[in-house]
Amino acid sequence: MTRAVGGMQRRMYHRHRPNLLARVLNRIWAVHFASGVLAPRHGVTLEVRGRHTGRLVSFPLVLVPLDGERYLVSMLGEGTNWVANVRADHGHAVLRRGDAERVRLVEVDVAARPPVLRRFLELAPGARPHAPVDRRAPEAEFARVADRFPVFRVTPDPG
Repeated sequence: MTRAVGGMQRRMYHRHRPNLLARVLNRIWAVHFASGVLAPRHGVTLEVRGRHTGRLVSFPLVLVPLDGERYLVSMLGEGTNWVANVRADHGHAVLRRGDAERVRLVEVDVAARPPVLRRFLELAPGARPHAPVDRRAPEAEFARVADRFPVFRVTPDPG
């Protein structure tokens, strides 16, 4: 059963792009996470300005708490829209989970990513089919792929 679900999830993001079903489900999850009502414990909605349109775009993500910090991880790696939008807007974004929180996302150095990636896979079972490493693997395995998965530390946005 787990392999079948993982295969379906990989097909929903063929070539790291969401198909129609994935886009619809992402929209539903974004609204659900933003409401904060019965949302998964670490589910949040990221709102960031589109780099081409300037319109606010929403993405459902998993917020990763680790060692007193909070992080966002791109489950599909480089080339995802939300990562490109965050980079284009110099990290300015809004996190929603009931309330809106203005944040600045700061990209984490590759060397510091492995523990965050491991924790991310523990918290986000839907991301596991997209990861080339098992969530129980040694940290060295995460270090081997860390450059392929952008990680951002969530910090307050002063204005």
